[in-house]
Amino acid sequence: MSDVLVVGSIALDTVSTPAGKVDEVLGGSATYFSYAASFFGPVRLMGVVGEDFPDKNLDILKEHSVDVSGVQKVPGKTFRWSGSYDGDMAEATTKHLELNVFESFRPDIPEKFQDTEFVFLANGDPETQLHLLDQLQNARFVACDSMNHWIESSREALLKVLKRAEGFVLNDGEARLLTGEDNLIRAGNAIRTMGPKAVIIKKGPHGACLFASEGYFVAPAYPTEDVVDPTGAGDSFGGGLMGYLASKGAWDWTTLKRGVLMGTAVASFNVEGFSFKGFSDVKLYDIIRRSEELLTFSTV
Repeated sequence: MSDVLVVGSIALDTVSTPAGKVDEVLGGSATYFSYAASFFGPVRLMGVVGEDFPDKNLDILKEHSVDVSGVQKVPGKTFRWSGSYDGDMAEATTKHLELNVFESFRPDIPEKFQDTEFVFLANGDPETQLHLLDQLQNARFVACDSMNHWIESSREALLKVLKRAEGFVLNDGEARLLTGEDNLIRAGNAIRTMGPKAVIIKKGPHGACLFASEGYFVAPAYPTEDVVDPTGAGDSFGGGLMGYLASKGAWDWTTLKRGVLMGTAVASFNVEGFSFKGFSDVKLYDIIRRSEELLTFSTV
């Protein structure tokens, strides 16, 4: 079993959905990722928060085997995001965004983390991701995430990241924007030519598709009836995927496929509550059970 290192945003979210509203709850891409990955083994978290960040939020992560010693607390305000979901809640509408201390976050990996073999560079500036890649000496599997903003504004740097990453996790809209392809099969194959050996395209409530040299693997979304808050579902998917790979110490075709199922199962719990409430009382065996159920949905 290997540890997982994740570097990315830690935030305070204000979210409104048909199920209700919450103000300034724990959020952020690296936060959701780390909690999801920790179901499978130890996680090392790197991020930055402001002096206004409640210590009790870090306690939530500590209690779930997340090493938060790589989290910097600096003068200023914590990254904040405010958004809402309507209708089928497939996409969020951003109402307000303040990067605050995250805007100038240029981390150096602590010596105690530099032996990590499985690394995830969560959504962030590709230049920062390159800075981190230069510091990794022992990584066996590095995966990354991105978003429309970086694809449009920092494409050249992002392409440099992809040449050095073994895995890339992104959503369907981002895949189309990056490649100019409307067809997701062509888009996935095109991204593989950019460098990553494994490309996972998330399709929200329609599941996910894995592309590798061995072929394709399509996983359905878990049929969750009570969707409360989709915030962080994609990051939880990535955490479940990477956590499972690290727990097996491998990323062969079979392990990748199982990892996609695990990520899908973890994300299905995430959406059942605001912030981290959906994970309340969830155990690893619950995740495994849902991943096995996913296999039965297309079996005749």
